[in-house]
Amino acid sequence: MDTSNPAVFVNAQLIPNFIGKRVRTVVQVNQCGGGVATTKSTDDSQLTIKGLPQVPIMNFIEVIGIAESSNSIDAELWTDFGSTFDTNSFNQLCQLANGEFKGLFL
Repeated sequence: MDTSNPAVFVNAQLIPNFIGKRVRTVVQVNQCGGGVATTKSTDDSQLTIKGLPQVPIMNFIEVIGIAESSNSIDAELWTDFGSTFDTNSFNQLCQLANGEFKGLFL
């Protein structure tokens, strides 16, 4: 496993802390076309994801990429998680990964 450039678990609230860095998040796709998707983060904020192929509307996807701004990610990898996802649990994971248990995450 390559740990030289880890992706930090983030939701929209945490992205501003990692602009220019590699992040990992889960979003729900609201609109997608031309390589750009308008999405809703697990903490109910709008994010723009660039570099995506056509993704099914309303599906949740995990995105790994570079945070370009506080509301935009340039995707390197993505995984379709389907139409159901526990957003509350992911938000709790983000808080743990950036807080008290930060040392347990890459």
